[in-house]
Amino acid sequence: MSFGGAVVRQHLLLPFLLVGCVTAQAQIHKTSIDSTSASSQHSTSDHVKNLNPVVVTGSGHHQRLKSTATPVRVLSAQEISEQGITTFDAALTRMMPQVSMAPNSMGTFLRLNGLGNKYILILINGQKLSGDISNNVDLNRINMSRVKRIEVLDGAASSLYGSDAIAGVINIITDQPTQQFVGITSDTHVSGHGVLTEAVSLDIYKNGFGSYTSFTHDRADSYQTTDLEYVKGSDTETQQTIAPLFTGYRSNILGQKFTYNPNQHLALNAGLDYSYKITDRPETRSDITGGTDYEMRYKGFRWNVGGIYKFTSRNSLQADFTVDRFRYGKEYDVETKDYAIGDYVQSKKQRMMEGELKGILGLSANSTTIFGADWRKDYLTATSGNIDQNVYTLAAYAQHEQKFSVGRGFATATIGARLTHHQTFSNHFTPKATLMYSIGSLNLRATYSAGFRAPGLDELYYHYFSVNRGKPQISFGNQDLKPEKSHYFSLNAEYRDNVIAVSLTGYLNRINDMVVKQNVEVDDASRTMLTKEFPEMTQDQADKMMSYALYQNSDKGDVKGVQLNASANIFKGFNLSANYVYTYARTKSGEEWSVLERSIRHAATIAANYHHTWGKYGLNINLNGRLQSKTYYTGTYEDAPGYGIWNLHTTHTFDCTKWAFVEPSIGIDNLFDKVDRRIDSSNRKYALYSPGRMLVVGLKLKFKK
Repeated sequence: MSFGGAVVRQHLLLPFLLVGCVTAQAQIHKTSIDSTSASSQHSTSDHVKNLNPVVVTGSGHHQRLKSTATPVRVLSAQEISEQGITTFDAALTRMMPQVSMAPNSMGTFLRLNGLGNKYILILINGQKLSGDISNNVDLNRINMSRVKRIEVLDGAASSLYGSDAIAGVINIITDQPTQQFVGITSDTHVSGHGVLTEAVSLDIYKNGFGSYTSFTHDRADSYQTTDLEYVKGSDTETQQTIAPLFTGYRSNILGQKFTYNPNQHLALNAGLDYSYKITDRPETRSDITGGTDYEMRYKGFRWNVGGIYKFTSRNSLQADFTVDRFRYGKEYDVETKDYAIGDYVQSKKQRMMEGELKGILGLSANSTTIFGADWRKDYLTATSGNIDQNVYTLAAYAQHEQKFSVGRGFATATIGARLTHHQTFSNHFTPKATLMYSIGSLNLRATYSAGFRAPGLDELYYHYFSVNRGKPQISFGNQDLKPEKSHYFSLNAEYRDNVIAVSLTGYLNRINDMVVKQNVEVDDASRTMLTKEFPEMTQDQADKMMSYALYQNSDKGDVKGVQLNASANIFKGFNLSANYVYTYARTKSGEEWSVLERSIRHAATIAANYHHTWGKYGLNINLNGRLQSKTYYTGTYEDAPGYGIWNLHTTHTFDCTKWAFVEPSIGIDNLFDKVDRRIDSSNRKYALYSPGRMLVVGLKLKFKK
């Protein structure tokens, strides 16, 4: 394997050798270690990592991770807390090597197994998170203070979840207590470059009624890793710039959820979330480049109502209705020819309405049947793209899971399918089939699933013109686009008990009719067409046009990979986990294959955790690292080098009384001060966005009665 430097290679191999060495030792302690709940974050007794938590994303119903026929990766609230993580992107990238992110002012560019944002379905409690900026989902809308666990399902999952689930599904499961009590929690984290996260919550549960209120404030300053850039057109001459590598921001989230459980059969819920975010970039200056005239401002409002009726413990009917609104635009903080300070110009407004009815039936002791119907309507108004359109989809789906004995073990077979009617693209059928054979603690799995993605309203109807630094830019949608389709195959072998869990997965994901922006060369005829389409474009700007962008179905995708995951409770209070991913991602345009943009060939994450209590004091020490090879960029962009980053975090829990505890924390992010200090240029992009070594301090207070 080829990494960006010998040091990265050495760091990557070490944890896997360590896991191999300690496996035998872990078996010795098997009889003396009991599994505990992954949601229990604070205890006066030593705890171990739960290697068999409850999950829902893979099968559509709750079951133990060991029993699900589709492999799912889980990141629990306990692990997030132990690492001092306060943001969604840090939670994924520190523990899941198949995920990578690139932050910018237009949101976070997320990739899962080589495929980008638009192929990844993000859910909150099974309901889609809508709203994006140039296909970048605004991850700051996710309230981390309410996360119980994050489940990641790799590969196509359209049979259960519909459009967009081609690369996989990320499902954020939130938590709310269900025991009678009143609780107040304050959680604060501070580190360098103005990073501050403050989360406050008030939880009340009594006589079946629950109220859960939360407020989170998150902020960070813009920063650079070098204040130089190459002069345009030169590879040697440099000049100073104030352009940030990382764009600062201020973000607020206000959430409220109500639940009501009048009896053991019925559970009702209603909730809303309001989010606000604005960037914090350096302003335009006449003496230096890199400033901007405006900030990007984002607002989101999401509400939902739902309920579930349980006829028995294995038979239930549930209904959910969700409305998600999101908009963003430019708020000027520098006076320009056309705008005064404080003026706001809306760029894009989105609204999604979705209703779902779902039944889960245990028709026999060894089977589970799921059926459901889903309706969704999407609205898009984009001033900059001259769009005001909407589209609806209707879908029906069913899935049957059957267990039966085979020899000394048992097998679980799952067959499912979804029929989707799209207003623009008519009907689409997506099947799924899985087979799992279990004997003792060993599971063998085989999966096939189909995926599809309906082109977005922007890809269909975009009609965009702008001038960037004197250069005109034009993009057109294409109403003749076809849906993107995928076929996903995987084989998995897993050994899992209360002490050790080891999983090896090989997969192939093939995508047809990928929608891409292609540059079309401008000739005299097309130049005349462009001036008619955009009368605001001057003749001088038209003469400078060399090409324009058009959405087209032209590419095929081919992603192959191997994932290795290992976790062990080595001895009482000490847990070790290591995850490695190899991804070979290509795309074919015409007759030529090329590497998929922003893909990473090798990546690994490692975490070692030690916890011990002495009376009313508990100590938790966590060391984690992420190591990856170079990030591939296409066209004229050069590849970004690989790196390895290690973080050390400690928490100190004081159980003062039965109704209160105090938990200060201190840690160091980026222990070895790894920084990408390459000089910025027109053909340079980045993979490592860390500003360097930073001290992280936190304080959590919790009171309950």
